Amino acid sequence: MSGNTFFLSVFASDKIFYKGKVQKLIIPLSDGEKAVLPHHEDMVIAISIGEMRILTEDDQWIEAVVGEGFVQIVNNRVTLLVATAEKPEDIDRRRAEEARERAEEQLRQSKSIQEHSHFEASLARSLARLRLKDKYK
Repeated sequence: MSGNTFFLSVFASDKIFYKGKVQKLIIPLSDGEKAVLPHHEDMVIAISIGEMRILTEDDQWIEAVVGEGFVQIVNNRVTLLVATAEKPEDIDRRRAEEARERAEEQLRQSKSIQEHSHFEASLARSLARLRLKDKYK
């Protein structure tokens, strides 16, 4: 089985989200998604806010919403560093809805480009959380 897997470590700012052998990793990029398979060429990739999917060694899918970060692929080992990583069961729908409403209001009132970018990121995070939560009603 070792030829069909690679070692993945996923670190969020507050925890080790995942460590183990996997068959596939799908990460969110600013322009879509990227799949990482065993023996992928070495590289570093920026990750955007969105949904990450992991296909484990035993054919189980793990889905999560991740914050911004990056992934490093070296010698069939993948290290993913992200601000946040949340499974559907860890997402509080009410809090995500409130965060979305707050971010939308702040976007309407934002004065500077920096503020606007910050609130856009907050909105993207809350929308990604709600999308993933809706898949697992």
